[in-house]
Amino acid sequence: MDATTPITADTWTAAYWSAQTALAASRAVVSGDRAAFALCRPPGHHAGADYCGGYCHLNVAAIAAQAARDAGCARVAILDIDYHHGNGTQDIFWDRDDVFYASVHADPATDYPFFWGHADERGEGAGAGATLNLPLPHGTRLDAFRTAQATALAAIAAFVPDLLVVSFGADTWEGDPISHFALTTADYRVLAADIAACGWPTAIVMEGGYAIDALGHNVASFLAGF
Repeated sequence: MDATTPITADTWTAAYWSAQTALAASRAVVSGDRAAFALCRPPGHHAGADYCGGYCHLNVAAIAAQAARDAGCARVAILDIDYHHGNGTQDIFWDRDDVFYASVHADPATDYPFFWGHADERGEGAGAGATLNLPLPHGTRLDAFRTAQATALAAIAAFVPDLLVVSFGADTWEGDPISHFALTTADYRVLAADIAACGWPTAIVMEGGYAIDALGHNVASFLAGF
């Protein structure tokens, strides 16, 4: 869907094993682990059922969620806290009521993917009301992000999920080269603790994050919150 997603001789192998990593996390949580983290690269949430884009080739969060459904989880929620809206994930579950999609992200009026992620997008058909978009402006810091995430978590709680998939992107960090939020490394621990406090079995899949030298520290901070 864009001209920024390269395909090379090694792309399928990388994308395939990224998806297998997400499946391993989903299986671990369905099997009884409280939480599992899938260190996925390439990421996935911009990939739809029939398109790739946004550096994404296979939608690892959607694959993990569907695997949980196939394993017997009647209701699965996805919380997307990457800087960019997960348009592919939204599209895949747009008309379904068994998977709830909530996203906190940069306002698509100013940021990629532009044509998805506005607050009035709520799903349709059987999926009407099963999509929640919470766009935020450039410069967003912890308090505003945490408030939006709390709104998403409250909506997910009302959905009563059997399992939560978190699309975690560290591109919300203040020094990310392609993004414009202002979260600090320490903030990720706070956000993760809020999610963990909900008590749902949780599979976390890695999405964006492009400040390579800081990425490991940001991921470690998030995981520490669990």
